[in-house]
Amino acid sequence: MTSSNEDKKHLRRLGHNLKPVVTVAGNGLSETVNAEIERALTDHELIKVKLVADDRDSKKALTEAICADHKAELVQSVGHVLLLFRKSKTPDPRLSNLLR
Repeated sequence: MTSSNEDKKHLRRLGHNLKPVVTVAGNGLSETVNAEIERALTDHELIKVKLVADDRDSKKALTEAICADHKAELVQSVGHVLLLFRKSKTPDPRLSNLLR
């Protein structure tokens, strides 16, 4: 995915003003939530996901499951919000200076 700290820093700058597009709540990673995460990553490459988790361990397990299921990279995790990145076949012009 991204290879350097500079790439991640650039992604964090771009993601700062984003709003979470998906919320993972009590039902966990249901089929519809996974479909929405997949659609958002395909359309935008860089997304925020809000997790409603009881404790740190469940949040970590959800984060790992999302990244593994969708082949996404965790760029940043602040509180209950994740910033995820996955390269798309149709690149976002804002991300054009990253590895392609």
